Amino acid sequence: MELKVINDKGQSTANMTASDELFGREYNQDLVHQLVTAYMANARSGNSKQKDRAEVRHTTKKPFAQKGTGRARAGMSSSPLWRGGGKIFPNTGEENYTQKVNRKMYRAGIAAILSKLVSENRLTVIDSLTVDSPKTKQLAEKIKGMGVAGRLLIITDSVDENLYLSSRNLANVLVLEANQADPVSLVRFPNVIVTRNAVAQIEEMFA
Repeated sequence: MELKVINDKGQSTANMTASDELFGREYNQDLVHQLVTAYMANARSGNSKQKDRAEVRHTTKKPFAQKGTGRARAGMSSSPLWRGGGKIFPNTGEENYTQKVNRKMYRAGIAAILSKLVSENRLTVIDSLTVDSPKTKQLAEKIKGMGVAGRLLIITDSVDENLYLSSRNLANVLVLEANQADPVSLVRFPNVIVTRNAVAQIEEMFA
């Protein structure tokens, strides 16, 4: 399939041929949902620790008399039913939330996301994107000149220091190398700009 290519001034240049398997695939919502869920689950550290009724700081004295108060019976203030009591089924800090995703599924999910971006005209291919100096204003002007508004994901073949420093203060712009592109970022940003060389790297990785 043909992808429209522009320069850093927003002007159209010659189109490039891209893989139909990667950019012309049918969208699979269930697969993309599974992929994004697994990616976010695998990023969890799982070190949240809670205390059970034996670990909370409390007294073993009976809070009040067994009978005559009109209240429900209570033996210790560490009961999970009490404020400040222990957790019934606490997190131990050793939970494992990882989900396995096969390589074939991962490639198919990335291809489905990229194809959806292309079909909705949210993916733009650019010849190259560089800045002469680490100036946020310079990169912001280039993005504005390309006619892109809102949150933006930029995928390049390599991120030089000037480009990284220029994008760091732009709250709605994220710059990644092609090998760092992940399904969560591709789904989260409404607009995606990919350099021509980055497209070749993505095709080599996923096609």
